[in-house]
Amino acid sequence: MADPRNDNFLDDVDDATDEEYAQDMEEMDNEAVEMDSLRAERDELKDRFMRALADAENSRKRAEKDRREAENYGGSKLARDLLPVYDNLQRALATATDEQKQVSAALIEGVELTLRELTSVFKKHGIQPITPKAGDKFDPQQHQAMFEAPVPGTKAGEIIQVSAEGFMLHDRLLRPAQVGVSSMPAS
Repeated sequence: MADPRNDNFLDDVDDATDEEYAQDMEEMDNEAVEMDSLRAERDELKDRFMRALADAENSRKRAEKDRREAENYGGSKLARDLLPVYDNLQRALATATDEQKQVSAALIEGVELTLRELTSVFKKHGIQPITPKAGDKFDPQQHQAMFEAPVPGTKAGEIIQVSAEGFMLHDRLLRPAQVGVSSMPAS
């Protein structure tokens, strides 16, 4: 057998090994680049998916909130239109004299029943009256000052007269209570 040291065989093997190693390294570099590219694409798609998921969740929450608001406050225009009916029934009962109440007992009772039914419907739909009294402090969030007058024995900012009740629809003001306010200067 020939001496391998004298043969070019090992040189060929070394050259082949170097070429294979270079090819393997090039393939590994290509695979690494491709893996990095795939990871970047995966991360981008994951980010887009998470954003789309968050948008869908936000849309669902917004739609639920809009639905609740429509359910609670959708009838506010109708409710506002019914408030004068309530006021007129209240005035009719307040202006009836004792004599009229005796003569027209059935009519007065019908008006009272109608007012109670209207109040019951209001309550059922979340409409609550705001009923200030003389002497209460004026609250601009719930009251509307119709006039100011200096009334002895009162403090500035006190309610001196209630012209009309106010109403809340759930947590929103439907109509402020209409009141007269004292403008008595501080002594």
